[in-house]
Amino acid sequence: MTSKSWIRRLGAPLIAFVLTVAPSVSQVHAVDDARKVSVVSFGLFGDQGVFRSEATGAAQVVAGRFRSGPVNVQYNSKKGGGATIEGLATSLQVAANRMDENDVLLLILTSHGSRAGLAVKAGRLTQTLTPSNLADMLARTGVRHKVVVISACYSGVFIPRLANPDTLVITAADADHPSFGCRDKAKWTYFGDAFFNVALRQAKSLKDAFVVARALVQKRELRKHFEPSNPRVAGGANVPPLLIAGP
Repeated sequence: MTSKSWIRRLGAPLIAFVLTVAPSVSQVHAVDDARKVSVVSFGLFGDQGVFRSEATGAAQVVAGRFRSGPVNVQYNSKKGGGATIEGLATSLQVAANRMDENDVLLLILTSHGSRAGLAVKAGRLTQTLTPSNLADMLARTGVRHKVVVISACYSGVFIPRLANPDTLVITAADADHPSFGCRDKAKWTYFGDAFFNVALRQAKSLKDAFVVARALVQKRELRKHFEPSNPRVAGGANVPPLLIAGP
């Protein structure tokens, strides 16, 4: 089913309400003129092309919606790649070194997931990116305002370690359920399609986009008779006012 048909089935009133509600942001825009969003987007599981496609597409949507600074997209393949735990730590630090105190670091991770963390597969290399690993990496950057979007099964396991007033965390599932759509030749997972490809192209803020994406995912899962993945959002009380999308 196409994204447009999802929106029709979800119902115009909900979409119209969420996507047209925008806060009064005159003061925010005055500061936002000098603020950039630095994007790091990693497709971690190289054996399926959907994660490469989603990491690339998500970064493009974010860069188009916000005043983008540097954009770093990396992904693995069956032959290898640099989207490893070490590569992620390096990329986050490089991004941080190019940012100032007004900027926001936006990290996108897409992969298979488990209750232990995210699967990393680059050729013969296999790793697990744990919530503790990622929390330590982000802390070492010294960046205050951060957004982390994780598209993976059980990705809610990252929320307790990452979410705080300065870090907004959005996950495709809660800590106890899988998410769906990671077919090899697909362009998006269910959540990636709903959040990046549909909602964020129109929403004024990340939280507005999440509300729409969650409803789209729930409706698609219900239609497929899948157990709900329960996408989650947490933290970031100090972050959303800094991220107001352009027209």
